Amino acid sequence: MKKSTVIPIVLLIYLGVMSYIGYSGYASGEYSAFYYFGIIAVTLCVIVMLHFNLKRRERLRRERERDLKEQ
Repeated sequence: MKKSTVIPIVLLIYLGVMSYIGYSGYASGEYSAFYYFGIIAVTLCVIVMLHFNLKRRERLRRERERDLKEQ
């Protein structure tokens, strides 16, 4: 598997575990819904941006290697 797939999957699993752990704080009223779900949404956005950035870097690396082979 490519790095652009493995790292985001691992981070999604980590986010799921941390969300599960933090749910008790949300359920007890320690955290508001805006805070709890906001943190999850922001983290998901960062993971998606990371995925696309890693894909772009892999594509650029592949193109660079291809160009070097052609020379």
